[in-house]
Amino acid sequence: MDESRRVFKAATRTERGASIGPSRWTLVAFVVVGGALVGCVERTISINTEPQGATVMLNDQDIGRSPVKVPFTWYGDYDIVVRKEGYETVKTNHRLKTPWYQLPGIDLFSECLIPFTIHDDRVLPTIALDQSRRPTRDELLKSASDMRIEAGVETP
Repeated sequence: MDESRRVFKAATRTERGASIGPSRWTLVAFVVVGGALVGCVERTISINTEPQGATVMLNDQDIGRSPVKVPFTWYGDYDIVVRKEGYETVKTNHRLKTPWYQLPGIDLFSECLIPFTIHDDRVLPTIALDQSRRPTRDELLKSASDMRIEAGVETP
């Protein structure tokens, strides 16, 4: 018997000395392949702005310039801040509702036992940015006067 065949037979022997037959190897193969095919849920959120190219912050993390698509981990509230030069900053909040297949108990099957991937792609409504307006000289002077009165430095 050549060396490679002897090593293979030794590797397939169980503790009692019997070798693992083809049916057991088939079972092992199904378990390995089945484990590789276990599903999961891929969650993404897409944010777009009008005009495009604005910096997008999601829960105080810079995620890029719009339009942007990023993965997310949990369902719930997300704070969104959008900034672009020459436009007013927009601060908003959006709640991502949990789908039925991610409810406690059911999520065990959707995350671990289903043999395919579930894609949960959320697209938020487009965030419109308004152009910023420079205040006039009179508006600036009035604002400064109001602030001095409020601070108690100047009397009305």
